Amino acid sequence: MSVASVRSGIVAACARVGREPDSVRLVGVSKGHEPDEIERVLLAEGVHDLAENRVQAWRDKVDVLPNDVTWHFIGSLQRNKVKYLAARGVAWVHSLNSVRLAEELERQGARHDHVFRVLIEVNVAGEDAKQGVRPEDVGVLLDAARPLEHVQVRGLMAMAPFSDEPEDARPTFQTLASLADAWGLEERSMGMSGDYEVAIEEGATMVRVGSALFTPEATG
Repeated sequence: MSVASVRSGIVAACARVGREPDSVRLVGVSKGHEPDEIERVLLAEGVHDLAENRVQAWRDKVDVLPNDVTWHFIGSLQRNKVKYLAARGVAWVHSLNSVRLAEELERQGARHDHVFRVLIEVNVAGEDAKQGVRPEDVGVLLDAARPLEHVQVRGLMAMAPFSDEPEDARPTFQTLASLADAWGLEERSMGMSGDYEVAIEEGATMVRVGSALFTPEATG
């Protein structure tokens, strides 16, 4: 696959459910790849939404890559690392999972005059190995974040249980979309390299794609 192949998959998935392709944001997961490869594979192909899941790895790249990159943080975020994201204006945090993290995002956002757009991470399948709030606790976190001036909750994020069959992810995505609808939230970050087309069919507005973009075809 390649950026072109993934974009074709986005167009096809949108066509199957009557959506416009520009309603889906392709977020290139750049973790594990060096800046020169990111520039060649993603930026040169017009993918300017990039995601990292470790703060130190992101810090190693942010000063090297162009300023027009829109950064997404998609990993588990420790409160003592929020200050780095605020100082450099990371646009999106996909992993809000506690009131205390929301409060730290607010504190550091105020300190650096930065507003975070955040997604609440939901552990839809109730897996012990995954972070995120229970579906029934989304409202509690929304209530806590609503008064905050530097934290805008824009939607929800979920990861489906690992499976080689994309269709196995559909119930997770359906549940997340229903939750987002119930709470009036626009953004739904769901779907990765193996199941992003199913996620789009179920209403994903952001797909986090990594390995499908970085292939011999894409980098050769």
